[in-house]
Formats: sequence, C-alpha cells, structure tokens
Amino acid sequence: MKNFVEELKWRGMLHDVMPGTEEMLNKGMVSGYIGFDPTSDSLGVGNLVQIMTLLHFQKSGHKPVALIGGATGMVGDPSGKSAERNLLNEDVLNQNVACQKKQLEKFLDFNCGANSAELVNNYDWFKDISFLDFIREVGKHISINYMMAKDSVKNRLETGMSFTEFTYQLVQGFDFYHLYHNKNCKIQMGGSDQWGNIVTGTELLRRKSGVDDAFALTTPLIKKADGTKFGKTESGNVWLDPKKTSPYKFYQFWMNGSDADVSTFIKIFSLKSREEIEALESEHAQAPHLRVLQKALAEEITTRVHSAEDYKAAVEASGILFGNSTAEAFASLSEETFLDIFDGVPQFTIDKSELESGLGLVEMMAEKTQIFPSKGEARKMIAAGGVSINKEKLMDVEAKVNASQLINNKYLIAQKGKKNYFLIIAE
Repeated sequence: MKNFVEELKWRGMLHDVMPGTEEMLNKGMVSGYIGFDPTSDSLGVGNLVQIMTLLHFQKSGHKPVALIGGATGMVGDPSGKSAERNLLNEDVLNQNVACQKKQLEKFLDFNCGANSAELVNNYDWFKDISFLDFIREVGKHISINYMMAKDSVKNRLETGMSFTEFTYQLVQGFDFYHLYHNKNCKIQMGGSDQWGNIVTGTELLRRKSGVDDAFALTTPLIKKADGTKFGKTESGNVWLDPKKTSPYKFYQFWMNGSDADVSTFIKIFSLKSREEIEALESEHAQAPHLRVLQKALAEEITTRVHSAEDYKAAVEASGILFGNSTAEAFASLSEETFLDIFDGVPQFTIDKSELESGLGLVEMMAEKTQIFPSKGEARKMIAAGGVSINKEKLMDVEAKVNASQLINNKYLIAQKGKKNYFLIIAE
C-alpha cells in the first residue's frame, strides 16, 4: 500500500486533514467517499480534482466510494454560492446520475477485488426518511450554534438563506453517518469549501453513535496563475461529455495551459510518478517553446477521458491548421471538428450562387467579407503573396474563386498573412 496522504502532499493536493487520518489509513484498506453534485448530465474538468483524489485513494490500496447526490441535489449546497440554486426534479436528477456514472467508470476500477470502487446515490436512503424522523433522529444532535458557525452559513446571512439550504449540512452529515454504518466508510474527502459540511458528518457520528474513528480530508480549490477560474474558457465550462465539449476542444484546453499552470496541473491530473514528472519538468525547462509538459498532460488526460483515437485525431486537427496542410486535409475532418478548429476565428457569410460563375478574389476579400478595408489594400496584399484560400497562396489579383473550391461544399478558409485566419461560409 502507498501512503495516500504523502501522495497528495507532493502533488499539491492536500489542504486540510483531520488529526489521526494518516495513521488510520496506514493500518490497512479503508473505505472512503467523495460526493458529486448531480445538477448536470456531465461532470466537468472542475470535478477532476475529486475524481483524481478517489483514483489515488484506490491506487493506494483503499476502497473508493463515489456518492452522487440525488437527494442533496434536490436541496442545493450553499457552499461558495451567493444565491440559492434552482432545484431539479427527480426525472432530471436520475438522468444526470446515470450519465455521471458512465464518466466515473472511465477513471475508477469497479472490478478489482476487495478495493473495487462503488457508486452510491444518497436518494436511495433518503427517499424513505420522513421529515419528522429526520429532525428527531438527526437534527437534535447538531445545535443551531454549531450550524451558524459554518462559513457556508455565515457568508450568506446578509443576502439571506432559505431553511432548505440551511439544513444542507445536516443532510450531507447524515450521508457520512449512513455510509459509515452501511459501507464502513471511515473518511470523507472533498474540496476545501466542503470542510464545514464534512466535519458536520464526523460530529454527527460522534454525538449520535459515539464514533471516534471518522475522519476528514480536503483538497485545495484550483486557481489559475492569472486569477481566472479553472475549468472555464471564454465559451463556458469544459465538460467530460464529448457532446458538450468536443475531444479537440478538450485537448486544446490542456495544450493552452500556461507554463505557470501546467507544472501544477500535471501533478494533480496525471498519474505519472514523481520521477517521471520531474524528468518532464527538466526537459520542459530546457526548451519551453516545445511545450513538453502541456503535450504530456494533454495526451494522458484526453486519452483517459475520451480515447486514444480521439487524442490522435485532436493532434492531427491541431497540426492541420498550423502545418502545411491542403484543402483535402480539412475536408477529411468531421464538420464538428472543422468548426471547432475555427471557433473564435472571424466568420463571414456570402451567397453561394455568386461562386457558381466565379467571384473575383479582390471583390470577395474586400467587399463581400470586409477582410480587407479596401480593394486597393487587398490587391497590394495579394500581389505580395500575403493571401491564401484553403491554404493555397494566390498572387493573381485577377483570380476568381468558384464553388468547386468549397470545403464540404460550404466553407472557404481565407488567410491574410501567416496568422490571420477567416472562415467564409457559402449559403
């Protein structure tokens, strides 16, 4: 067995840990759990820290339990929230739970013997508990003073908090109580914003059952060096579901990581050993422009979340844009990947019928699309060899563009200089 706490420490994944936790874990196999919010039908890269925590937990010889909060999702966790969230109905929650389970199965081994991972849904044990039973059996053990002292409550007192949200920590605390007695879970883990909710569980176990061997451990909340939120791009969340975030965009998210961030991220999101990561860091330091760390992390995590084939396709698609590619190479891409590559690139729409008899290159670049502010500037740039259509340089100012040049019968890729791309859509 590996020392789980030491593993988290060197990876920068340890924030708070209850005294005695490491000693308890080093005695033998232990069951531990982390809860996941079921408010979406996909987990995002923001959830990967907790998924990797469970993965390291399992690789250290312990039994990971992933709790999907079908019941707590109906209440809404106030931690880190400035306003109450919309509550989801049972059908939506069930759909979300099923989708997230499939994603977790890509990381955790659910069939490896004694420490096989297990997935539970707290709706299964909450659905038969009445309100009166809950406040009598759980509520009486935790004082209002104790609950009011939690940051998740104090931070919301000015803006207001519903009774529903106020009771959230009791509901999460009961999860730990239930899993301790029914699944022998001795430790609950989560992000640092969950510390208050987690220790409510250890406190409930102590007061209601006299338990003194329930422990808590949290990981730091990941922040990017530039202060922006990890897991988001200009277009929104980065999801694990390929329908929400394509493998190409997922790959590019990791490739676009700054040097300041990637040295942190590769320790957290990679399973490479300390020696392997230090060797990559040394190689990266000698030639930062080769982006060794970004490539290593992007390969490992894209392959794990999607597949080796998706990773290879993402690399090839990336090379197409920046390499010496042809129109045929672009035509070989799926339309989704093609559009992903040009996401954020200025786009113009022209009438497809104008291409049937041939549209003057100068007219198209200066009047139909405004890629150039004037025909004179367009002619000058074309004559100087600074204009390409579908990666083919055109130097004849009298050249015409016709429908046969359309990629997938719809697109033209215009280039002004080396780095300025434009997508022309013929409709």
